[in-house]
Amino acid sequence: MSLNSTPSSARTHIGIFGRRNAGKSSIINALTGQNLAIVSDVKGTTTDPVLKAMELLPLGPVVIIDTPGLDDEGALGTLRMHKAYEMLNKTDIALLIVDGTSGITPEDNSILNKIKEKQIPYIIIVNKADLSDQAREISDDNMIWVSTVTGENIGQLKELIGKQVPTDPSERHIAADLVKPLDLVVLVVPIDKAAPKGRLILPQQQTIRDLLEAGAASIVVKETELAETLKKLGTVPALVITDSQAFAEVAKNTPEEIPLTSFSILFARYRGGLDIMTNGVTSLDTLKDGDTVLISEGCSHHRQCDDIGTVKLPKMLKKHTGKKLNFEFTSGIEFPDDLTKYAAVIHCGGCMVNPREVQHRLAGAEKQNVPITNYGVAMAHMQGILERSLRPLGIHYQSQN
Repeated sequence: MSLNSTPSSARTHIGIFGRRNAGKSSIINALTGQNLAIVSDVKGTTTDPVLKAMELLPLGPVVIIDTPGLDDEGALGTLRMHKAYEMLNKTDIALLIVDGTSGITPEDNSILNKIKEKQIPYIIIVNKADLSDQAREISDDNMIWVSTVTGENIGQLKELIGKQVPTDPSERHIAADLVKPLDLVVLVVPIDKAAPKGRLILPQQQTIRDLLEAGAASIVVKETELAETLKKLGTVPALVITDSQAFAEVAKNTPEEIPLTSFSILFARYRGGLDIMTNGVTSLDTLKDGDTVLISEGCSHHRQCDDIGTVKLPKMLKKHTGKKLNFEFTSGIEFPDDLTKYAAVIHCGGCMVNPREVQHRLAGAEKQNVPITNYGVAMAHMQGILERSLRPLGIHYQSQN
């Protein structure tokens, strides 16, 4: 990830849905002015969801999600359609592409109903206006006829897409609202086998950028250098932010009067759902022998020998509970629809997952009465420092222990 590029998780996700040969790929190419998607008369050219990060005026940085046809056939086609529907969980704006020569079909109405059920802003794009003899009926305020061949209404379509972006009156921050201009913030970043070579991971990059915009100064140190750094500063930091893996050591070396929290906790607040995760973490105290815990990563990466999700967390949980637990692991876009087999879910910080997907996963767990928390909240709780870690955020948490 380049330091000057917008991460996918912070981009507006635009999902393209429709039947085979409705013109989904042609619409993508027309919107972007590039031949990004393969256009073919052969049905089913797009066989799996494809995500493309790009700039799309007037929106700016977006992710275009190109999905398989909703009328795919056979057992494999059914799986492909299921994948298309799954993409709704990360879609901020849905574009339903309808073939203007045949009109809206049951397949179109089926996904449109799902889009409305999930309250996703949408546009119905009736394509192939140059080939259609049908009357240009507009049955929805967000319906538009276009032609990718003649360019009819493509400009108007871009403007209509821009109007679908939800406006959030309350600007969200990672840490900028916790500090004042010229405040000093110490970021603790372990450099171990799992640390990427030559770069900082995304939450660290984004936090530094957020603090810069607040006019605060950031000092980045390893956990082994924290104690000596605090002695040499000559001023008390306004905040210390640590990677969850170093929580215990950092808490020990950070005087009680200095506010302390973690990247993972800050991102839970930033994405929304920190209250759900702090409520869910107490379930870790009541796990029983034979219970199964799901540990889920929002990104896919090469697992190291001392991986936090598959090694460190299970080891901590076993020590914390003293129970014989079972663990299952998911990563990337994989996240079970049915969570009822799990006694608890522990999710990563979610830096690579867009907010809508995070909210979908939280809502799914809540609906099924399955406790869910995240890495940072869980690790702080198990080490007895969650109350201290939430204090800088103005959250008064009382441990159940």
